[in-house]
Amino acid sequence: MATTGGATDVAVTDSTTVEATDATTDTGSTSTAESTDVTTTVDTQTSTVVDTTVATTTTVDTSTEPGTTSSTVSTTTGSTETGTETTDRTGGSGGVLSSQSHPFVARPADLETAAAAATIWLRRMLPDPTPPARRLNAAFSRELVGVARHHRVGWAQILAVVRARGHQGRVPATRSELVAVARRLATLHAAADPWQAFLAMSSSTSFADRALALVRYDRAVGVRALVTGLDAAKRRLERLVLRDRRFAIYPGGRLDIADGRVDVRILVLLRYLAEAHGEVTVSSLVSGHRLYARPGVISAHVYGLAVDITALGGVPIAGHQQPGGLTERAVTEILLLPRELLPQQVISLLGLGGPSFPLADHADHIHVGY
Repeated sequence: MATTGGATDVAVTDSTTVEATDATTDTGSTSTAESTDVTTTVDTQTSTVVDTTVATTTTVDTSTEPGTTSSTVSTTTGSTETGTETTDRTGGSGGVLSSQSHPFVARPADLETAAAAATIWLRRMLPDPTPPARRLNAAFSRELVGVARHHRVGWAQILAVVRARGHQGRVPATRSELVAVARRLATLHAAADPWQAFLAMSSSTSFADRALALVRYDRAVGVRALVTGLDAAKRRLERLVLRDRRFAIYPGGRLDIADGRVDVRILVLLRYLAEAHGEVTVSSLVSGHRLYARPGVISAHVYGLAVDITALGGVPIAGHQQPGGLTERAVTEILLLPRELLPQQVISLLGLGGPSFPLADHADHIHVGY
């Protein structure tokens, strides 16, 4: 039984008027009815339900009547959220699946690897990756931009240093702390070589790597989105991606973005990679990708939650997956994204730990999926 359901280069906006908006999370619940053309008797079965955040145990009780098989799925989970989905199948195994609108859609955490056992996959509609508690205070953002202008350094560089030092929250630094960082960055000529400036400030290459990744992320989303949340900035990010000549996106993919079918995480990822590499070539978003990643498992591409990248900076991924090469640098950069933007899958020929792992059929592209 399967259930179904349920992406630019401009100057960074230094807006002095920003509003915070709250993100909401939907919940729901699931019943499934399947119509068949035969009379069947099926015993009670037990399957494993895998959620993107919690593992759940599901008991599938199946009873039959002439011409109809009905299945009731009940779940017990450690999460406070549960939900239901109604799916109808007509015409037996060759029928068409249709689903009612609700917050649960089918998608596994492991989309592109072989399955070892029968599994039911549930996926929540992903909330804003930047909940209110992680958004910048509007007054702080204005102060940050003002200090940056006064000292002629990038606001993203100041914020990156503050956050790389572990200061999070809506007001991660005082004005005096912002001024001290700005003065130090100006002295170290961070505008010319930010990584070397970060290294001089910390004597740590890992700190410099992390801070540079944060600069790229902050510039990719813009200061306004750091205040309002990424969902509120989605339409703006879509326009920026479509207008940016750094992106080489196939026609179907451009339509996917224009129609709002691509998740904001993918839009941010593309702009983030453009900050690092310049040109980014995209071969697959939603349109043109097959429905299933493997038998019975719907691809993340279908939900607008995945992208295939075939070239960076005009250099193809194919033939550049050796250790220390282009692909390793790109995967490492992706793994340095802020925790809330870290993908579930980064697939190439290299396995660098975490969500990064190799598959032999990814010699010519990097797959990134959420």
